[in-house]
Amino acid sequence: MANSKKQIKYDRAYINMAFEWAKLSHCKRKQVGALIVKGRMIISDGFNGAPTGFENCCESETGETKWMVLHAEANAILKVAASTQSSDGATLYVTLSPCRDCSKLILQAGIKRVVFAKAYKDLSGVHFLEAAGIEVLHIDGYEG
Repeated sequence: MANSKKQIKYDRAYINMAFEWAKLSHCKRKQVGALIVKGRMIISDGFNGAPTGFENCCESETGETKWMVLHAEANAILKVAASTQSSDGATLYVTLSPCRDCSKLILQAGIKRVVFAKAYKDLSGVHFLEAAGIEVLHIDGYEG
């Protein structure tokens, strides 16, 4: 997909929306939001948090993220999987670069493009996506 001025304008708008969605997270350490867009239509959304039916507290008493917390990308992919939509060929917008585990889900979900705002300290998930032929765009200097 060409990174035309019009596309960049849409990319920034969707990232802004992902940052708004991140504010719904109850996590204290990091609030992350994600949107899946296909044909300029948002088909799914997600933010990091505890699975349905569990107390929406993401950190342990020591401040560590609980193992059961789902990442924003995983929540968005699971939500679209439970719908009548397909993420095949879609773009994922996420406020923080995907981790290794989420990058595998992104590939398997058929997402062809990932746009992120902030780089996580471990970029192995991004490198995996690039190696898999998925277009990855980091909007440099973006603060949300």
